[in-house]
Amino acid sequence: MPRVKTMARNLPVPQDEAEANDSIARIGKIDREMKRLEADRDDELARIKDAYGQRLKPLKEEREALIAGLETWAAGHRRQLLKHGRKSVRFPAGEFGWRLRPPRVTISSKVDVIAELQARGLERFIRVIRQVNREAIREEPQAVADVPGIRVGSAGETFWVEPFYADKQDA
Repeated sequence: MPRVKTMARNLPVPQDEAEANDSIARIGKIDREMKRLEADRDDELARIKDAYGQRLKPLKEEREALIAGLETWAAGHRRQLLKHGRKSVRFPAGEFGWRLRPPRVTISSKVDVIAELQARGLERFIRVIRQVNREAIREEPQAVADVPGIRVGSAGETFWVEPFYADKQDA
């Protein structure tokens, strides 16, 4: 088996409890600064979006008006424009046409409709979805311990740090 070399990392490892506490305090300071920077970034992005939104609005309105006008004109001339069973018209600047949207199915009461489909023998229109309930298995792992294909185990361990932000050590 070939040896895999990993690069050594230069980490600031605390040497005692005082340095560990200092590390936690520094993490808290970094977190606060990151939040400030992220808030500044979000404010700037909002200003930029607003400025471009104001510039885009009249263009969008003009575009929608042109499309509506073109559609009105095309509807009045549809018979001349769509000869020989065509569904679109090509011009030097581009093309337009009409598309059929797919049929839309609306169900008023799922329970009643399912019962009616079953009564009429139309089960092919009923979808049954079966899924393994992972949440239930996590609650009762001993019940499925001997079921092949199911393995319940820990996702591992995660180290966490939560600085106390009320402490004004960075002030």
